[in-house]
Amino acid sequence: MPALNGLLWLISYWLIGEVVVHFSGLPFSSGVVGMLLLCATLTVLGRVPSSLAAAAQPLIALLAMLIMPGVVGVFFILDELAGQWFAILFALLLGTLLSVITTLWVLKRLIGRSHAH
Repeated sequence: MPALNGLLWLISYWLIGEVVVHFSGLPFSSGVVGMLLLCATLTVLGRVPSSLAAAAQPLIALLAMLIMPGVVGVFFILDELAGQWFAILFALLLGTLLSVITTLWVLKRLIGRSHAH
């Protein structure tokens, strides 16, 4: 039952992101906005509720499979992307760099927190 409760929280934040994108016109997907709102909420809480962790763990194991449809879809529009290789390369490098920096920052905070206890 905790996993179902956590899954409802995940879906709720996705729907909140959908409402924010619909009414604000932001050029982001509703999932990204919902994820950012969820991250902000967890930052304020300072912990991850057990129900949310119970729902997220199985999804993390399936993450590669969840990303696969988007990756496969790129192969169908390769002709449209042919002239934009510099922008794609820049986005890939910037995204990789930001994800590494974010991962290191979170890891440093979590290690610092575990040593404090």
